[in-house]
Amino acid sequence: MPPECEHNWVKSQEMVQSYIFTTAGYDCNVYEKRIIYRLIQILQAEIDGKHLTADLCIRKSSSDDRVVILRTADFLAPGDRNTTRVEEALWSLRNKHFILDDGEKKRLIGLIERPEFNYRRGWVRFEIQPEVYKALLDFSRGFRKFDIAIALSLRSPYSMRMYELICGQKNPIEFKIDVLKKMFWLEGRYPNNGDFIRRVIVPAKKELDAYSPFSFEFTIRKTGAKITSLVFSPIVYLERCNPILAERNLITRCSISWDLTQAERHTLHNIGFTDRELKNNINTFKEVKQKYNLLEVLADIRIRLSGKENPKGYVINALKGIIRDGR
Repeated sequence: MPPECEHNWVKSQEMVQSYIFTTAGYDCNVYEKRIIYRLIQILQAEIDGKHLTADLCIRKSSSDDRVVILRTADFLAPGDRNTTRVEEALWSLRNKHFILDDGEKKRLIGLIERPEFNYRRGWVRFEIQPEVYKALLDFSRGFRKFDIAIALSLRSPYSMRMYELICGQKNPIEFKIDVLKKMFWLEGRYPNNGDFIRRVIVPAKKELDAYSPFSFEFTIRKTGAKITSLVFSPIVYLERCNPILAERNLITRCSISWDLTQAERHTLHNIGFTDRELKNNINTFKEVKQKYNLLEVLADIRIRLSGKENPKGYVINALKGIIRDGR
């Protein structure tokens, strides 16, 4: 692998995706979607302070772009050795655009730049611009959390998109069919909305019913005689849910006030942590508190925060180092 990657990566099955990107308008095949999933996963690992290996890395370039390097095998389903499809997907993504709507304005962006495909050593390399980096991590309008192993195993891009939309939902959600067509880049196709349902929604539901812990039923709504929107009601197949992720989500729903004092929460908020981020890292804080005074530890770490590009990631890494090696 390229010498610019030099870390260790702890794999996570759970991925958090910006709702802005979940509902973005774009057209991708399965291999292109897998590249996007892996890109978001590696960005999530970076902001969470997780380490990356010699064959998985992201670094900031002198021009403020992010350089991303991933294994070719990361885009292939078990038993799939068709690396040519990965190569084609990489070139195709370079020429595709995405419409992102943050509620105030719409933006047309290209996702990746300067892609490279090293077929001998088995890695891909590409760059993303700062605007793309920020858009993929913009949680201002919420997020969707899902198991990346399930997402990567799906064989239809529409199943992938519906899985992202429905995963973890408790209440029915309604989408106008015109909005769904924009999201799936199908404007101008299926002028009969019944055909759109039969060719896109029903096959996606069948695949999720067969393989995913989350699927949906849907109700058709009409304006006059015309089908204009769909109401998706979530279905959960508990026997397929990842027990490790389910336990982790139960932990994050617990109040952080049980484990962190007001002073500790205030200090961490001043560093930039949100309550959700505190919940996501609560086990790390608890482990430190078993041996040390967390406020004193944080005071020592904050002295070294000046100039750090990712202060929250630095704090979590420092705390994990203290757990591992002591003070």
